[in-house]
Order: sequence, then C-alpha cells, then structure tokens
Amino acid sequence: MNTDTYISPLSERYSSKEMQYIFSQDKKFSTWRKLWIALAETEKELGLSSDGKPVITDEMIEEMKAHVDDINYDVAKEREKKVRHDVMSHVYAYGQQCPKAAGIIHLGATSCYVGDNTDIIIMREGLELVRKKLVNVIAVLADFADRYKDEPTLAFTHFQPAQPTTVGKRATLWINEFMIDLEDVEYVMGTLKLLGCKGTTGTQASFKELFDNDKEKLDKLDELIAKKMGFSACVPVSGQTYSRKTDTRVLNVLAGIAASAHKMSNDIRLLQHLKEVEEPFEKDQIGSSAMAYKRNPMRSERIASLSRYVMIDALNPAITSATQWFERTLDDSANKRLSVAEGFLALDGILDLCINVTDGLVVNTKVIEKHLLSELPFMITENIMMDATRAGGNRQELHEAIRKLSVEAGKHVKQEGAENNLLELIAASPEFDLSLEQLNGYMNPADYTGRSSEQVASYLDGVVRPMLEDNKDLLGVKAQINV
Repeated sequence: MNTDTYISPLSERYSSKEMQYIFSQDKKFSTWRKLWIALAETEKELGLSSDGKPVITDEMIEEMKAHVDDINYDVAKEREKKVRHDVMSHVYAYGQQCPKAAGIIHLGATSCYVGDNTDIIIMREGLELVRKKLVNVIAVLADFADRYKDEPTLAFTHFQPAQPTTVGKRATLWINEFMIDLEDVEYVMGTLKLLGCKGTTGTQASFKELFDNDKEKLDKLDELIAKKMGFSACVPVSGQTYSRKTDTRVLNVLAGIAASAHKMSNDIRLLQHLKEVEEPFEKDQIGSSAMAYKRNPMRSERIASLSRYVMIDALNPAITSATQWFERTLDDSANKRLSVAEGFLALDGILDLCINVTDGLVVNTKVIEKHLLSELPFMITENIMMDATRAGGNRQELHEAIRKLSVEAGKHVKQEGAENNLLELIAASPEFDLSLEQLNGYMNPADYTGRSSEQVASYLDGVVRPMLEDNKDLLGVKAQINV
C-alpha cells in the first residue's frame, strides 16, 4: 500500500471493483487496440490497396489480435516521455509487439479515433452498470413498500405534521424518482453513437485520399466500424471530436440519480432523528468517538455527501462543451479525464450505499404509532365536526369551538410539555355532546391514510413489477460497503 502519495477515496473507499475496471488503464488501452483492429479489418474489407496489392493482410490483423490485452506499458511510457503524445506512444508500443502490422496501425486516423470512441464505449458500459444497480435499488424499495403499505405513519408537509400516510406509500415516492432516472438512463444509453472515423477536422479527408474518393467505401467506413464495436451507428457529423454535449447529457443523468438518492437519504436521516426508521447499524459499529450511545446515520450521510459531489460535477462537461472552439480545442482533455470518470465512480458508490441502506432499513412501528397518535386528535377534528353537524349542530359554531380547543390543547403540549388533551377538551364541551369513549372511536390511524395502501399496490403491480420482470436478469446485486 502506498502511503506517501495521494490515493483517490473514490477508488479506495467508495466505488466497486467493477466500476473501477471500466475506467481502468487496462480497459482503456485494450479498447484502443480493439478499435485499431476494427479500423484495419474495415480498411481491408473495403479493399484498401496500393498498386493493386492489398495494404493490410490477414496475417497483420491476427498479429494485432494476439496482443490486445498484454499491453507493454513500460514501452509506451518511455516513448511518451520523448514524444509527449499518448496516442502515438501507444501506436509505437503496439507496433513493437506487432512488427508485421506496425506500419498500418492507426492508418488514416487521428487521435480522437481511439480516444473519443473509447470514451463513448466506456461511458456506455458505465451506464449499463449504473442501470443494473439502479434496478436493484428499485427492487429492494419495492419489497419494502409492499411490506409496509398498510403501516400508518405521520406524513409531513414543510416537516410539519400533516394528514397520515403509510410507510410503504412514502417509499413509493422514492421509487418514483428512481424510475424517472431509469427512463433517463435508458434513453441516453439508446442514443449514444460512436464518433467513427472522421479525421482531423471531421471531413474524412485522409480516408478520401486512402480510398481514392470512392464514395461508396467512404460511406461504409463508419457503418462497419460501428457494427464491429457493437453500436448501431456513428454520429452523422462532427469536428475532430464527438460533441462534448454528449458528456453533458451523460453526467446530467448521473446527477439526476444523485439528486434522487440525496432526497431519499435526507428523509431517512430525518426519520432516524425521530427514531421511526433507522439505517443498518452493525453489532460492532461505533457511532461516535465521544458519545458511545450514538447511532449516527453515517451511510445516509455518505449518500448525501457523494451526491452533492456528483450534482456539482455535472457542471464540468457543460462548461467544457460551451467553451470548445470550432472543430476542437484541447482544454477539454484534462477536465474530461477527471470529471467523467469521477462522476461514474462516485455514483457507483452512491448506488451501492442505496442498496445497502434500503435492504436493511429498520422500522420502529411502536415509535411511529406513538408519534401518529400524539398528533391524530388534531387531524380527526374535521370528521368530528362533520358528524356533529349531521347530528344537528351549526358547522360554523362547531368550527370556531374546535379551533379554540385546538389552540388550548396546543399550548398544553408545547408550553407545558404535557400529552395532547384535545379529545378530553372536546368531550367536556357542551357544543359537541360526545363522550370520550365515542371520541376514541375516531382514533384509528388507518381510517385517515386515504388510498395509500391501494396506491402502493397499484403502483407496484402496474409500473414497478413489470419493469423488474423485464430486467430480472439484472437482479440479485448485493452491495459491498468498504468502510
């Protein structure tokens, strides 16, 4: 372990090995080599020749295929010190391993052929992993919502007590935001296109020269390369690079997921303060170095912390896209290397935390019931008033009487620290002619949750479970939390 150099916490603490591999050097440079093979194969298939003889042979291509993964990093690094160009350093290093093919590697291409096409391939694979984990977050929450769809709980607006809902219904609000995110992920994944072979300014001038201005071959060039790399198409027009708006779109999707995770984590943190719901807390876990009794919601807090990073990180590609000059500038490169990779690594950590937290949520039903019953007398007054009106009372007079009694009960609770005595006050009021026993008959929380249970069942059956069935091959992810 290196202790004398900086190590990113994204790789050491937060992101999974799976996501780290997608953004690894091995993945990047082996993909470069696959792109060089795809280019050579395509040029050969399109009949690239000189003086009637093929320029590229099967022997050259087989030699290239034999060295896709055994990348000679030492040679590339030494070469880059001399030429100060990463792509040409790897062209040289690949050529050292493939002497027969050395002269045709990268033929007609510019650096962005491997750089930009690889970035698109890696982002798509990153989104596939994001999608997989997002589906699992939704699946865990769906089970939770179903389990607690009938459990009444105090709902809040402005974090002030409002009409009751159920624990499961509240969970569907979290699910719904993640479902919106899933739609965005799938849409952006479906629209990603390779850059293809566009040349130094996007005009394909070098390939026009190579293929003697054969329009049919030039039209097939991008089509064949896209197919070989598993894409349906390449972008129709470009400068030297694909539009940096693509990076903006991708990171905006990541930021959207982060916002949903942040909202959910905030709700869980507030509920943990109320002792109603708690995130998992392990047997030997320490909540505070000073206060041994503490059970801090550290995982939900970490979700919020990383989520803010991802949401702010989305500004990087937006500003980069806006400041590109003409057919390209290089001020995107250093920023892209950081912002795109770190956005994915951070979100990967967020999704693992979301799976872990939601899979182990503890619901303290007795605390929930206590809180709800302490506020319920205020909430049932409308029903009491309507029933008293039907029995012959004056609605306006009853409203004013309940208002005054509610204020009195509120003072009793807030200023004296006593229990809510509104029902006793109503029972003692001659305007209502109701006994305390009759009033207690109104105190069934399930009578005030509206259609919460039905809404949960309908939403899960009609929206969530069909999606989970369509993606059942992605289910079963168990998140590993490093610290």
